[in-house]
Amino acid sequence: MPPRRRPQFTQESIDQQLQQIHLLDQASSSENLEQLGPIIKQIHANRQQEAYLRTLQALIESKDAEIESICGDNYQEFISSVSTLFSIKSYTTNLREKITTLDASVSQVGKSLVEKKRALLQTKKTAANLDEAIDGLQACLRVLDVVNRVGEMIKEGRYWSALRSLEDIESMPPTSLSTTPLFQHVLSSLPSLRGQIKDAVTASMKQWLLDIRNVSAQIGQLALDAMDLRTRRWRSRREKDPMLKSSRVGSAVEVMSYEKTEYNVLDNDQLKVDFKPLYECIHIYTALDCLDEIRRSYQADRKAQSDLIIPEPLPLSSLPSIAQEIVGYFIVENHVLSTTGSFRSVREVEDLWDALISRLSKAVEDALKNEKDPDTFLKVKEALLGAVMTLESYSYSTGSIHALILRLFEKYAGILEGQFGKRFESIVGQDDFQPMYVEKSSEKDDVLETVWLRRDQREQLQQNAAPLNLPWSQGFYLCCQDIRSFVHNFYQFIEGVSQHHRNIDDLLSKSLDTILTNYISESIAKRAQSTNNLSQLAQIITNLEHFEIACSELERSLTNIRSSQRGGTIRIKAAASFAGSRTKALARVTEAMSSKLDDFFGLSEYDWTPKTREDAPSMYLYELVNWLTTVVDSLALKDAYKEDAYRGAINYIASCFMDFLTGRDIPMMNENAIANLLMDVDFLDEELKRSGHSHSAAFTELRSTASVVMSDAVNAYLVASIRQTSYAAVRPKRLQALLEKLARYGLECRDAASRERGEKRKKEAEAVGRLFPGESR
Repeated sequence: MPPRRRPQFTQESIDQQLQQIHLLDQASSSENLEQLGPIIKQIHANRQQEAYLRTLQALIESKDAEIESICGDNYQEFISSVSTLFSIKSYTTNLREKITTLDASVSQVGKSLVEKKRALLQTKKTAANLDEAIDGLQACLRVLDVVNRVGEMIKEGRYWSALRSLEDIESMPPTSLSTTPLFQHVLSSLPSLRGQIKDAVTASMKQWLLDIRNVSAQIGQLALDAMDLRTRRWRSRREKDPMLKSSRVGSAVEVMSYEKTEYNVLDNDQLKVDFKPLYECIHIYTALDCLDEIRRSYQADRKAQSDLIIPEPLPLSSLPSIAQEIVGYFIVENHVLSTTGSFRSVREVEDLWDALISRLSKAVEDALKNEKDPDTFLKVKEALLGAVMTLESYSYSTGSIHALILRLFEKYAGILEGQFGKRFESIVGQDDFQPMYVEKSSEKDDVLETVWLRRDQREQLQQNAAPLNLPWSQGFYLCCQDIRSFVHNFYQFIEGVSQHHRNIDDLLSKSLDTILTNYISESIAKRAQSTNNLSQLAQIITNLEHFEIACSELERSLTNIRSSQRGGTIRIKAAASFAGSRTKALARVTEAMSSKLDDFFGLSEYDWTPKTREDAPSMYLYELVNWLTTVVDSLALKDAYKEDAYRGAINYIASCFMDFLTGRDIPMMNENAIANLLMDVDFLDEELKRSGHSHSAAFTELRSTASVVMSDAVNAYLVASIRQTSYAAVRPKRLQALLEKLARYGLECRDAASRERGEKRKKEAEAVGRLFPGESR
């Protein structure tokens, strides 16, 4: 590519450019030097500096020539102008001198005035400074007065006003005072003043907490008194209105009624609890944005106070006052919870409640661990129950206290059971078991109101006029009296307890069964076993029969009572024990009669190997029959029981006769002795039939066994079909024993016929023994 050709400036173009610059343009008030830059740049770019300078020098010379020409043409005018200017200069000089002289005179005159004016201005400036200083001091005094009044407000307990004053100082609009060191010092001291307010209001709340602790017992006492009055009013109203019988204090019906006469234990004629220190403290801490701090402090303080309520170990005598303090403590907590918004949470109060009730339960149970007096348990229960009923009205969960009361109730029931058990044993042990005698109708009515009877029995006894002997003994009456006392004491503990009816009913059923079975029924059975007096045994049987009736009537009565209180059904199972003891007593009657019968048999003096047969029964049987009928008929028993006595006696007589025939005490006998014994049996049977007490079945085995021998039917007996149809009552071993006795007698006789008969009986005995070799007698 050929080199670029540089542009060349001619003389005309350079002149033209210089003319455009108008360096000395008389019409322009500004120099157009800015136009020179592009030209010089272009000259340097084209490297024509020399040519440009030559052209510029020529232009200068041209302009100088023009100037000289112009000056030469106007010279005369210039000279006259210069003369004129000199004249003007002289006039001006004279005028300046006059002005200077005049100025000096004026200055001399106004100098004193200027000094005075300067002094005046200085004075005004000083006065302005003083005014500003006074205003500043007054502003400082106002701030200091507010600060001082903050201290006074703190001393007076006006914490919120003090805090507002500090906020007013902090929010003052900017002034000249705002930049002063004093104001800055005041501002820097505001946190300290807030701290003083915080400390003061905290101290006030701490003192309030101490005061609350001191009046908690009084609050609790007023609340418990109010609950006691409320309970008595409701009990009176419930007695007047049967429809309210099943409603307790705290039920919906009772609560609606009580709301009309609600009593404020925190604000009444006797006590007024001021919560202002707490509310003020909460308000101040909320304003200081540190509410969590006072919340934690309050919880810790209340926890410490709750720990001091229950001493260790717990003296039971102080439990009522402790219950009052607990009630007062949680009434205050309930009020604080309901009136302070988010300051207290339900969880925090529940934590205090659970911890305190847990320690109370442990302390009470430890204090009652070795206690044996049921009245002490009752007093503890009354103290706890009053607190329960009161705090339930403040919506506290009292399930744990109810559980404690029920645990104490179980111990109380056990102690009560033991105490009454000893009393029942004493009553049974001291009872004479003779019919109870009442002399007056009032005595009879009192007894009939105490014992449990069927309706027909009660009506029949009410128709009988006093004096009279009642069917039972004194012991039955006393036992019924103590059973009522036991039930009364039992329910006295649970009066007012609203929970766990089923547990209470079950426990009552078990306790009554234990008392009736272990302490009454078994004690009577022991007395029956230790006596041979038939009249006492008869009375024991009658008493046991009435105890059986009493069990069912007591069960029905208690069930009716509990159903009216929305309780369960009471089940008493002791009747079976009394029935068993009655059976034992009846057996004991038989044993006692058997003992007397043994005395009669001891007088029998039977000859077991007579030469001839008797034509009349034994003489002792007359006395035996006479004694038996007299004694049994005189027993104060039902006919059925008398028949049982006859049956038992006759069975014993039959067994004794059977033992004569087959027992080991009599080694041998002959057929004449058997015939005499059968005659006595027939006599007894006839005499008993004549008196209306036929029990021939008792002698069936004896007669059948004897008939096998007396009718010489042993061979027939060995035949199974005949044995099963005709001699079913005969036991082979007993028949064998009788045959052996007959054989032994025959073998000891001297005559051949008797010996031969003895051999025969021996073989028959062996044959019978082979029938059932393993059978016992």
